[in-house]
Amino acid sequence: MRRNPVVPYALIALLGILAVIVISVIGLDQREQIHQAEEGEQTEEGGESSEGESSEGETSDDPEAIFESNCSSCHGADLSGGAGPDLTQVGSRLSEEEIHDVIINGRGSMPAGMATEQEAEVLAAWLAEKK
Repeated sequence: MRRNPVVPYALIALLGILAVIVISVIGLDQREQIHQAEEGEQTEEGGESSEGESSEGETSDDPEAIFESNCSSCHGADLSGGAGPDLTQVGSRLSEEEIHDVIINGRGSMPAGMATEQEAEVLAAWLAEKK
């Protein structure tokens, strides 16, 4: 009597389907644990991160940290420009009030609202010194 050649393939398929179901259930549990761990880390930090960047809802008084987090991607880490203009001597071209206005309202390809009002004041004062 000959054995049915489909039976081993059916068993392999069944084991594969069961393995996928088991791994999915385990993955869902791990996903919830990761999410809970991330929430715990955020509450343990209690405000600012180790690099001085401010967390959501808080503003920093360090103009360099604000610039690094909001502006350096376009203006370059050294203020030399890139997608945005060179800011190394922006204080000689614009007053502090004009710089503040640009930060809040944008200009050209720069979008408005890149920083909060407090951050804009700190940045404007810092950039106005760049002459």
